[in-house]
Amino acid sequence: MPSYHVKSFLRGIHLEDYKDETSRLPIQRFPFAPLLILPLKQNAGRAPKPIVRQGQEVARGQKIAEPDGEFSVALHAPESGVIKKIDLVPTISGQMEPGIYLQSYPGSTQEVLEGQPCDWQTATPEQIVNAIQEAGIVGLGGAAFPTHAKLIPPKNEPVDTLIINGAECEPYLTTDHRVMLEQTIDIMLGIRYLLKATGAGKAVIGVESNKPDAYAALCDAAKQEQNVVVEEVNAKYPQGAAKILIKALTGRETPSGAHTSAIGVIVCNIATTAEIGRLLPHGRGILERVITVGGPAINNKGNYRIPIGTPLRFVLETAGVTNSLSRVFLGGPMMGNAAPNLDISITKGVSGVIAFTEQEIPRTDKVYPCIHCGYCVDVCPLGLNPSMLGLLANVKQYQEMAEGYHLKDCFECGACSFVCPSHISLVQQFRVAKSMLKKLKAVQVEQSKDNNNQQHHKQSAA
Repeated sequence: MPSYHVKSFLRGIHLEDYKDETSRLPIQRFPFAPLLILPLKQNAGRAPKPIVRQGQEVARGQKIAEPDGEFSVALHAPESGVIKKIDLVPTISGQMEPGIYLQSYPGSTQEVLEGQPCDWQTATPEQIVNAIQEAGIVGLGGAAFPTHAKLIPPKNEPVDTLIINGAECEPYLTTDHRVMLEQTIDIMLGIRYLLKATGAGKAVIGVESNKPDAYAALCDAAKQEQNVVVEEVNAKYPQGAAKILIKALTGRETPSGAHTSAIGVIVCNIATTAEIGRLLPHGRGILERVITVGGPAINNKGNYRIPIGTPLRFVLETAGVTNSLSRVFLGGPMMGNAAPNLDISITKGVSGVIAFTEQEIPRTDKVYPCIHCGYCVDVCPLGLNPSMLGLLANVKQYQEMAEGYHLKDCFECGACSFVCPSHISLVQQFRVAKSMLKKLKAVQVEQSKDNNNQQHHKQSAA
């Protein structure tokens, strides 16, 4: 049943969305690259372990790396070809990390291997969770958190509501929009899998009000489902953040430092849901994903189904770029990451390749001192104090940022940086602070182990 009340949240910002240039363009298949670069770690958590060797022939869809623990997922060959080498590969972090180079067979039909089907009606929740892990499915909204791990909340946190995130509030990105229009059957089937896996009694799909055609298509498809409702939410950034969307749709507020399962909710991206419905009935792994290729510097803008591992340079050369190319973002311009070079590749978490010219993003922006205007406080969707967090970051008071000003609750939406008249990169400061806190915690853990070992040796000697 459709809902005609547009729901929203406090604060946030209204951005120019720049979606018209690709939102009406149907999904097209992107050409296969002659060489794929596959980082093993394409998910939050542990990287999978390679199960192939150099020189081995592989078929499209064949598993080439298996999960290594609870927070790890499988990796499959996106193209038929030969393993050129297993070595370090360039990544979005700017670091070289373990990966696989796969050379494609140019004459191959690139037919996908069928696997062991998982039927949502007969499979147990455990079997569905395992099938999602083996399919290598992660959150396709950008975080790349292993989807199967999200579906196993603590036993004392029963889930009653599944929220399907179709907000897609980032400027330029229309990949979810096209998936909602073209894969409604996959989405509804994916919801059935997710409801059974989580035990939730209902699913709520949240769609931003600037996608009326997607909203209408999902409402029509939901008529056939007994426990699926579609809600329209305000087109405002960052409406697509999980905790923000939960608040808008249910009125529930996630406690500081807690997971959403603590309030009985699990959130799944709509493209991820569609992939579950598309892949699990065939027992296949995720080999490709829909990506928006756009921005002022792109000649042939569109939404493309691009194989995982496709080099960024190949994407840009195929789509065509202007001579004044300045910067390329993987993901949206607000929460995405600027590509350190063009030798990196498309991974599972990449939802967009957005390229800008020097006119939109000059190479240098002078940074001025904070003028305490309070704009960042006014727009923070969580009601944090980005100005104070930034001042503390400048003097490296990381513990105070975490304990006194809830740094860990920040999900780095970038709204504060966007409105800052002094051009202060607040989000970058917060990322550095979080990284330093992780390192500090690791040092403390090691010191604790050493102290325990020393105490054990003393007791043994006594």
